[in-house]
Amino acid sequence: MIPYVNHLEIENSKYVELLKSIMSKICQITQKGTHVAGKYSNRVRATQFNPTGKTRKKPNIQKKRIFIPELNKTVTVEISTKGLKTIQKNGAYKTLKAAGLI
Repeated sequence: MIPYVNHLEIENSKYVELLKSIMSKICQITQKGTHVAGKYSNRVRATQFNPTGKTRKKPNIQKKRIFIPELNKTVTVEISTKGLKTIQKNGAYKTLKAAGLI
C-alpha cells in the first residue's frame, strides 16, 4: 500500500518514480493527470432527474523529443499539449530546468 503523499511533496519525494510507474500518465511539465467528470447526456433536459454517472477524463499526453540548443542534446519527455505550448512560449531550457528534467 502506498502512503498518501501531498502533491507539493511529490516533486522531491522518493515516491515519484514509484507513483509514475503505478499511476496513469502524468505530464512532466504541468503535472496534469486524469480527473473524474460527469458523462454527457443527449437528453439535456433530463440530466437533473436522470443522472448518467461518472467517467474518467484523460489528459492529451504526447511523447516528444525536444532539442535543447544550450546543452546541444535531445531529451525525450511525456508532455501534455499545454506543456508543449509552455515550452514554445518560455523556451525548452528554461521550462525543463524549472520542471527538474535537466
